[in-house]
Amino acid sequence: MIETVGVFKNRKDTEADTIRKTYVLIPFISLFQFQSLNQQLNLDDLYLWDGETYIDASHTDPPYQRIESILLKSFDDMLMLTPTPIEGPKEDRIYELRSYESATEKIYANKMEMFNEGGEIELFKELDFHPVFFGEVIAGPKMPNLMYMTTHKNIAERDENWKRFSDSPGWKEMSSMDKYQNNVSHIDITFLYPTQYSNY
Repeated sequence: MIETVGVFKNRKDTEADTIRKTYVLIPFISLFQFQSLNQQLNLDDLYLWDGETYIDASHTDPPYQRIESILLKSFDDMLMLTPTPIEGPKEDRIYELRSYESATEKIYANKMEMFNEGGEIELFKELDFHPVFFGEVIAGPKMPNLMYMTTHKNIAERDENWKRFSDSPGWKEMSSMDKYQNNVSHIDITFLYPTQYSNY
């Protein structure tokens, strides 16, 4: 049974993209649970009742344009999704979703090492980025890439956190190592806020 699900929307004050999107973060304990999700939902009377309008939507009035699914495997140094400890109005919060692409699979493995054995994940935790997850993309449209999400009270705190990160001795030492050079070829940054019914 999946008890916690994250649901997020684009922040209009930080996004140039005007297309409305909903991001749903679902934790699975196994590939079997992922594969059997639709089957389990179709046996859930509450889901079928509450979701009737969505499920039985007409082809002339669909509830969405397209669905894009990305399957991630959690990083060794952060195996579980972690709800943010940040309090206050959800609409003010900044949930920063990042995707890091690499030029080749071998270079991508190097960036993964930088996050895990290299200590980048621990640095995010030490500097109070309140990460929700770090994930290796094992099925998605921009492979090879990894994705992660951090949380901040507001945009001002987010900017200050990243300044502290870039100025930190740990990052300066790590990023100057020869073995970690040129291991990211493209970065996508998306700013989100959690819905009132989101668990993360």
